[in-house]
Amino acid sequence: MEQTVYLQLEDGTSLCGKHFGAPLKEDVIAEVVFTTAMTGYTETLTDPSYYGQMVVQTFPLIGNYGVNPLDFESSGIHMSAYITREWCKQPSNFRSQMDLDTFLKQQGIPGIYDIDTRYLTKRIREHGVMNGRLTLTAPTSENAKKLSDWRIEDAVEHVTCKAPYEMPAGLPRFHVVLWDFGAKLNILRKLRALNCSLTVVPAHTTCEEILALNPDGIMLSNGPGNPKENLSIVAELSKLCKTGLPIFGICLGHQLLALANGADTEKLKYGHRGANQPVKDLATGRNYITSQNHGYAVKNDSLPSNAELSFININDGTCEGVRYTDFPGFSVQFHPEACGGPHDSEFLFQQFINLMERRAKECR
Repeated sequence: MEQTVYLQLEDGTSLCGKHFGAPLKEDVIAEVVFTTAMTGYTETLTDPSYYGQMVVQTFPLIGNYGVNPLDFESSGIHMSAYITREWCKQPSNFRSQMDLDTFLKQQGIPGIYDIDTRYLTKRIREHGVMNGRLTLTAPTSENAKKLSDWRIEDAVEHVTCKAPYEMPAGLPRFHVVLWDFGAKLNILRKLRALNCSLTVVPAHTTCEEILALNPDGIMLSNGPGNPKENLSIVAELSKLCKTGLPIFGICLGHQLLALANGADTEKLKYGHRGANQPVKDLATGRNYITSQNHGYAVKNDSLPSNAELSFININDGTCEGVRYTDFPGFSVQFHPEACGGPHDSEFLFQQFINLMERRAKECR
């Protein structure tokens, strides 16, 4: 018999659904967010940027092509719970290694389905992102009041690598240090496809330790949480900006680079999560469809004199990219390594290569 599960939001809204995935041994409290992606649920599940969150899939049927570890964006699931309208119990795909329920059980992540995800998404859009509780007990109004006090803490420390590691290339063109704040594996794959050897370092690594690795460029990864909580990273990154090394930041890396140069960030009402976010390149006027997953944004009017707004979100005008004029650095809020998702902005990795080539010529 299927178990009844309740989802309670901090505004008092309660929804009833059915349980799947790992057993719900105790209440799960997390930030409830939605993603509009129509494919790539395996990549969504394994994206470290969802740490501390319950993820609502707006696309109604999830799990139809199963789960394949080759599609993982990290070693496992980092989100707290998974919310779907339907999940497919019998996936059909030649690459499938297991079904969605089995994967969630392996990872210890509970799920809730047969829930009105359309209503839930509209509620979040109207009210803004809220904390929620997944529970087997019928919710009370008193419990809802307590939810607003919950916060995601030490997010980056939970998802960064524990020690540095190397990923050599056969005939490396450049050596890139990837600063891991919760990096998606496809960022590493894209850089290696461009013949870059990589040294991946943890979030607590210092500027001096990075320079000792003698990199040609620095890659700042995506990651979870409030960027302003990472004060020590911002301080070390500020030092790196003065070295003249090319720096490319994605998502959280974009926000941290902006903070290191004196800009400010803010929390968005419900964030941008999905594979269909339109952005405009202000230099060319060209529009791109991008994959995104973030709840914070760099404030446009806070950019310092050494920074230029390079991309904006077409829907709400928020900052989607910054180019720096006093050092060879740039960053984007969206994911040019998108998988699954559009490949429109892959060219940004080549721009990073171009910066390293230019610096190499200058240093000869």
